[in-house]
Amino acid sequence: MDEILDDIDRWRAAGQRVAVARVVDIEGSGPRDPGAAMAVNQEGEVAGSVSGGCVEGAVVGEALELLGGRRGPGITTFGYSDDEAFAVGLTCGGTIHLFVEELDW
Repeated sequence: MDEILDDIDRWRAAGQRVAVARVVDIEGSGPRDPGAAMAVNQEGEVAGSVSGGCVEGAVVGEALELLGGRRGPGITTFGYSDDEAFAVGLTCGGTIHLFVEELDW
């Protein structure tokens, strides 16, 4: 989380809305450990990583849907047996659970 704080502070100072996705659990093999975080601002700029690249694009989409009011905060899961996860590159054999929420200043 520390590596994304500077970007979050800069976006906050510019009046941007920001969503944060955090790895809260993994089952089996996972690309990042619980606690890994990624921030996305309303313009689609990204800081941090929750998957080392394999599902980042899908997570950005989830964050932008949240910021656009098309979904609420909550758990998003990507697993090896999930067709969408395979399509976006999660081939590590495990399942990752992310909590996605908007930061409230």
